[in-house]
Amino acid sequence: MVVLTITDCPPRLRGDLSKWLCEIQTGVYVGQLTGRVREAVWKRVCDNLSSGRATMVYSSNGEQHMKFVVHNTTWEPVDFDGITLMRRPLPRKSSDEASEENKRLQPGFSKAALIEKVKRIEASKGKQQDTCGFITIDIETTGLDPEKDEILEIAAIKYIENNEAEVFSRAVKVQKPLTKEISELTGITDDFLLKNGMDIETALKDFWNFVGRAKLVGYNISFDMSFLRNASIEHKIKMQANKCIDILQLARRKVKGTKNYKMSTVASELGIEMAQKHRAESDCRLAFEIYRKLNEN
Repeated sequence: MVVLTITDCPPRLRGDLSKWLCEIQTGVYVGQLTGRVREAVWKRVCDNLSSGRATMVYSSNGEQHMKFVVHNTTWEPVDFDGITLMRRPLPRKSSDEASEENKRLQPGFSKAALIEKVKRIEASKGKQQDTCGFITIDIETTGLDPEKDEILEIAAIKYIENNEAEVFSRAVKVQKPLTKEISELTGITDDFLLKNGMDIETALKDFWNFVGRAKLVGYNISFDMSFLRNASIEHKIKMQANKCIDILQLARRKVKGTKNYKMSTVASELGIEMAQKHRAESDCRLAFEIYRKLNEN
């Protein structure tokens, strides 16, 4: 089952969606789709929805039995110990309302608020701390579902004082032939994986040994971590409890007025030139440049 909600939907996109889904209320679509069709529909939505917002929920075999993706929304999926939750931004209040509320609430009113305050303080110190060392990570996959799809490529780059120190990159053999769409998107072919790929178990062991307990930084890092965790659990490989920083969340706070928050769009907004897209190692370098630029602002 797939449920899709859209605001400010262009007529042309509404017509496309009606081919696959039933509109049961304005902007609310439901239906049964295969994984490939679902991904194509979501890509169509993201490519054609400029000012509106979209949220898609679909069935999954995971612990929650569902997955969700968003586009142009202030609500965002976040990973919490392997479970995806939606983070809702706090409503902005006028100065009078905020003053009145501060009178009613005593310091320490909420443990969650205290934790968030500590995180913000640590983040403010993070610019100096991050120069000491962190690792950017990125993966390429055969699809969007960590329960069904496979990892094609894993990359990680260690940075010390904002200088590239060490590079990790592994191509991974997969069980099924790659689709034409994935090969065109990534430039990775079955022949390339046959010659250069290794088994997923070895690649994961090498990855976790490389990153150790270092801080991990990535663009929409919850996506990468969900695949890495799922595959590690499946192959009974010990994982580290690394602190993770999501550049996407940072971009949503600092980059305003952009048409979307795709990695390439944010990079363009920040004036960053992109090299090879949709390859893990080059995306790690792009993630670093975006992260560095956002921390300058």
